[in-house]
Amino acid sequence: MMINILVVEDDPMLNQIVCKYLTQNGFHAQGCLNANAAYDAMYNQLFELIISDIMMPEIDGFEFARTVRELNRTIPILFMSAKDDLPSKQKGFQLGIDDYMVKPIDLDELILRIRALLRRANIEMDRKIIVGNLVLDADAISAEVDGEEVPLTTREFNLIYKLLSYPKKTFSRAQLMDEFWESDSDASLRAVDVYVTKLRDKLSACDGFKIVTVRGLGYKAVLQ
Repeated sequence: MMINILVVEDDPMLNQIVCKYLTQNGFHAQGCLNANAAYDAMYNQLFELIISDIMMPEIDGFEFARTVRELNRTIPILFMSAKDDLPSKQKGFQLGIDDYMVKPIDLDELILRIRALLRRANIEMDRKIIVGNLVLDADAISAEVDGEEVPLTTREFNLIYKLLSYPKKTFSRAQLMDEFWESDSDASLRAVDVYVTKLRDKLSACDGFKIVTVRGLGYKAVLQ
């Protein structure tokens, strides 16, 4: 099960950084820049956890949390705010939030807190993907074919884990580049092709799927 996390933060750069880090750690993150966009996202998709800023235009985090709690009594809510005063924390917890982090946040600590909240909410994270004779373990960042470990780099692992998390979904080269290469990277879209070629070679003994090239678009994993 892929854990869906909603990130409500009006600073576009911070929103993007948090979403990207969550994705790199095996979650599916969707960013919204304000509460109204978050309501729309929640209408269209189920989320297992919400991360929200407090100081946002029009509808602030307190009002957003209050509304979410009226709709859903159990979804974990984590406030991520520059407000470090006790009254703000008290108000948040009185409204029913589950955790509170003060900016600037440590992203590794954020991951730890998210996992703790999911455990408390009894939301299990299945961090393994098993397709045919291939086992991908996101915690160990390891791949095994017929019980034998296949050496993959972190980027190779993330690419195949992403494709197999969404079988039949086509990802463009630009999408994959944006997610798994740093924004200041000098690599071109051709780098994605190189990595896919390496993956096809390393995972050639896999019997449960193949990576298909979608002409003019990108790649997708097709289960066999």
